Amino acid sequence: MGRPRTEIHLTEEERGTLEMWVRAGRTEQRLVQRAKTILLIDKGLPWKEICAQTGLSLINSLKWQRRFLERRLDGLMDAPRKGRPAEIEPGVKLSVTALACTKPKDGCTRWSIRRLAKETGVSKSTVQRILAEGKLKPHKTDYWCGRSPDPEFEQKQAAILGLYLDPPAGALVLSVDEKSQIQALDRTQPELPLRPGRPARQTVTYKRNGTTCLLAALAVHAGEVDGRCVERHTHEEFLAYLKYLYRKYPRVQLHVIIDNFSAHKHKKVMEWAKRKRRLTLHFTPTYASWLNQIEIWFNIFTKDVVKGGIWRSKQELINQIMKYIREYNKSRAKPFRWTYTGKPLTV
Repeated sequence: MGRPRTEIHLTEEERGTLEMWVRAGRTEQRLVQRAKTILLIDKGLPWKEICAQTGLSLINSLKWQRRFLERRLDGLMDAPRKGRPAEIEPGVKLSVTALACTKPKDGCTRWSIRRLAKETGVSKSTVQRILAEGKLKPHKTDYWCGRSPDPEFEQKQAAILGLYLDPPAGALVLSVDEKSQIQALDRTQPELPLRPGRPARQTVTYKRNGTTCLLAALAVHAGEVDGRCVERHTHEEFLAYLKYLYRKYPRVQLHVIIDNFSAHKHKKVMEWAKRKRRLTLHFTPTYASWLNQIEIWFNIFTKDVVKGGIWRSKQELINQIMKYIREYNKSRAKPFRWTYTGKPLTV
């Protein structure tokens, strides 16, 4: 095995990728062998030792050296197989497609590839091909804004959009809502950290350490968020928060956008609001709380904080929420940009 070798001159990025493939526990064995072969060639080891460490023959080792020299890392991947895929009979396509477009009769809400294959008597790979060709995705559901039954939809929508796009001079527009039932979940065992080729892992078993409710107000044209955590989300907590916001922003006309949650329209809330000349409440149309910009921020907050979080106590959760809001206001707060370019929404 004294065959001469060609220098391959690995870059740092290539070496790092090859080493990651070798270390990662879920990399295909054949790719591990190829990556290890290239790393050993780069070290200058004799062919006999390379073959002994990788389990590849000399012919295969030379093949992957040549492929790497031609296409670098891409050359270590399997080439597309020749031959055209087997034809699927039209009747089979029709039956799978028709069944995928119906609701299952066993109480499930949607079809899976496995269950479609079992029901129609064809393989899972055939079902996947049929669904891909027909652009059918039984596992996926898209959502759209339904028609609001509110007879004042146009007026309410126009008023809120007017506050977003052309607010009164000197006025402050606040988008206010609450995110309830934020659970302080702890795991029964420590989280396993992120590693190359493997995501962070948590036990499926958990402990509940209580819940909190986040009342939040987004200053629409500044992008800053104010928030406080409360035990419940009744009209009492909401009224107390409105009073706090009224004191926090003195000598300015406040326009507060809120949805139709019963606590927001409670008699005591409405009576107090009527007595405040600097305050105007704007309710979103029925089934149109998506008009409230605080919902956009709640979505960001959920992804950044709530999803996958681990807290040993409710207070630890509250502390993290408040820290997140402070850091968000320092480094990320800015108005949401209007990007919708489609047709106007009408009733």
